[in-house]
Amino acid sequence: MRLAPRVATLLAVAALPLALTACSSGSSSDTGGASAAPAKAKDPNAGLATGTQLKKALAPASAFPAGFAAEADGASDSGGTFLDPSGRSKAKPDCTRLEATSWIQVTGYKGGVSFAQNDYVNHSKTEEIAQEIDAFQGTTATAVMKQMQAVAAECATFTDTDAHAKVKVTGTSTAGLGDEAYTMTLTSGAWENGTTLMAVRSGNSVITVLSTAGSDDGAAGAKKVTTQILGSLKALKTA
Repeated sequence: MRLAPRVATLLAVAALPLALTACSSGSSSDTGGASAAPAKAKDPNAGLATGTQLKKALAPASAFPAGFAAEADGASDSGGTFLDPSGRSKAKPDCTRLEATSWIQVTGYKGGVSFAQNDYVNHSKTEEIAQEIDAFQGTTATAVMKQMQAVAAECATFTDTDAHAKVKVTGTSTAGLGDEAYTMTLTSGAWENGTTLMAVRSGNSVITVLSTAGSDDGAAGAKKVTTQILGSLKALKTA
């Protein structure tokens, strides 16, 4: 909850006796009409999709490679209500978050005021594609995208949690997707295949996809799922 500034509160209290005096002086300014109703505060979530709506915008099973199936415990969303917005943590990023779903949190933002996500894996659970959509108030989505580039620089190299091997991260702006897009590629000599992380902003929403599918460090799978979500979000806005 945001409190009123202390100076403004004190000024309001100091003005109160003057207002009372004016009312008791028999001023001729009394029009006898009702006072104007205070302006209604603007809803910061106006125009944002709920988690229920974002869930419908996630890429369907047909967008994933043959043999991939949804993880039963990998799906969640914020439902029909909005969450309280959270500020960005300014702590040094935990680079190992780039290895997992909900990797958007490596930017210091916990997520949007609404979200939806799920995760698909192959039969042997050796390849994975995870997708998430977060909706943010105001200009926060743009700030999240800016932090993506900062993360790529700060996490240029880190040690992974499984093989304890050195991981190299390269990041680049990606043209032709949404309002802005950024792609990170994670590679390691200890891995059979790398990982592609794609983040795309569409208005106030940020799509984040993780892919290890295929022999191209997951790049094609990530782009296909991201493109599918972008189309669904566009349809959602025009509905």
